[in-house]
Amino acid sequence: MSSHSPIKIDYNYKVVRQFTVMAVIWGIVGMSVGVLIAAQLIWPALNFDTPWLTYSRLRPLHTNAVIFAFGTSALMATSFYVVQRTCQARLFGGILPAVVFWGWQLVIISAVISLPLGYNTSKEYAELEWPIDILITFVWVIYAIVFFGTIVKRRTSHIYVANWFFGAFILTVAVLHIVNSAAIPLNGMKSYSIYGGAIDAMVQWWYGHNAVGFLLTAGFLGMMYYFVPKQANRPVYSYRLSIVHFWALISLYIWAGPHHLHYTALPDWTQTVGMVMSLILFAPSWGGMINGIMTLSGAWHKLRYDPILRFLIVSLSFYGMSTFEGPMMAIKSVNALSHYTDWTIGHVHSGALGWVAMVSIGAIYHLIPVLFNQGRMYSIKLINVHFWLATVGTVLYIVSMWISGVMQGLMWRAVNADGTLTYSFVESLQASYPFYFVRFLGGVFFVTGMLLMAYNVFKTMSAADHSIKADADAA
Repeated sequence: MSSHSPIKIDYNYKVVRQFTVMAVIWGIVGMSVGVLIAAQLIWPALNFDTPWLTYSRLRPLHTNAVIFAFGTSALMATSFYVVQRTCQARLFGGILPAVVFWGWQLVIISAVISLPLGYNTSKEYAELEWPIDILITFVWVIYAIVFFGTIVKRRTSHIYVANWFFGAFILTVAVLHIVNSAAIPLNGMKSYSIYGGAIDAMVQWWYGHNAVGFLLTAGFLGMMYYFVPKQANRPVYSYRLSIVHFWALISLYIWAGPHHLHYTALPDWTQTVGMVMSLILFAPSWGGMINGIMTLSGAWHKLRYDPILRFLIVSLSFYGMSTFEGPMMAIKSVNALSHYTDWTIGHVHSGALGWVAMVSIGAIYHLIPVLFNQGRMYSIKLINVHFWLATVGTVLYIVSMWISGVMQGLMWRAVNADGTLTYSFVESLQASYPFYFVRFLGGVFFVTGMLLMAYNVFKTMSAADHSIKADADAA
C-alpha cells in the first residue's frame, strides 16, 4: 500500500462498532451461563427445580452463546474492519451490513428463547431448530456478499492474508451449516435429520470439528494476522509461511472430523483417516503459531508495557498448545483414555478461552479506541488486571479438567483380578468434585475480567461522546 493516500475513504465503522460492543455483551452473557452450569455440577440445587434452568437446556445455550453470539460477533466486527482497511474500500452493499448485524442479533435472541424452552435438534453446535437454521443461512449469505463484494471492489491489487482466512471461514461454515442442518420438518419447531444412524454421526462431526476448524480457527487466524502485526507495529514474520499455513490448514482440517468417533459404529478406516489427518494437521497449526509469535522479533520489549499485545501473544501460545493436544488426543490409544472424560472439556476450553476469547479480547481492545476516535482505552491498568484474570482463570480451568479427566479415564478402565470394575461410576464422580470447584473458580475469574472489560469499553465510549459534544460546543 502506498504511504501517501490521496483519497480519504469513508469507511463503514458503524456496523463494526455495533458488532464489537455486542461481542463484549454476549461474551458476558454466554460465559455467565457457563459459570452457572459449572456451579450446577457442584450444587445441583442451582437449577431451582425449573425446567428451563436445568443443565441439559443451559449447556447448549452456553455453547451457542459463546461460539455464535460472542465469537461470531467478534469475527463479523473484525472481518468487516480488516477487509475495509486492507482493501482500502468501503463495505459493499449499502444497507446489507446493517441487515447482517440485525439478522445475526435476531438469530442469537431466537437461540436464547428456544434452547431453554427445550427446542433442540440434539446435534452438537447445531442445536437450533429448522426455522432458525433458515434465518442463519439467509444472514450468512448476506454476510458473504458484503465481504466478497468489498474484496471485488478493492483499491489494492493484493488480497492481504487475513482476508484469505476470513473468506475460507465464511465459505466453509456456509457449506457445513447447510449440509449438516438438512432436515425434514415435523412441525413449527421440530424436525428430523435427513441422515440416519452412523451417517448422521459422521456428517455431524464433519460439521462439528470443522466448525472448530474454520469458525474457531481459520476465522480467528484472520484476526491474528491483522491485529498482531498492527499492535506490535511490525510486519508479519514470514508472508510466505502465512500462505503455506493457509493452504495446508484448509486442505487438511476438513478430513479430521472422524477422530470424534473412535471406537464407534463408524467404519474403522474412516476413524483411521481422521486420526492420521489430525496428526498431519499439527504442522500447519504450529507454522501459524510460530509465524504469529515471531512477528514480535525486535519488539519483545513491548510485552512489558502493552497488555493488549500480551493478550494476542498469549492467545497464540494457547493456540499452539491446543493444536498439539488435539492431534495427540486423536491417536486411538490416547483417545481410549481421554474420550467421554473431562480431559476433552479441558482441551476445548484451552482453545476456547485461551485462544479464541483471548485473541478476540486483544482485537477488541485494539479496535475500540480506533472506532470511537480515542487515543487509547480509558484504563490500561484495567486491561492489565483483565489479562491476569483471564490467564489465571484459563489455567485453573484447563489444569483442573486435565487432572479430573485423566483420573476419570484411569478409574473407568481399572479392573480387579476377577475382571470386575474396581470403581463405580459414582466413585469417579465423587473424585472429580474438587476439580469441578476449581473449574468453577476459573470461570468466575474469566467472567470477572469480562465485566472489567465492559466497564473499560463503556468509559472509553463515554469519553468519545464527551469529546464529540465538546467539539460541537466549540463549533
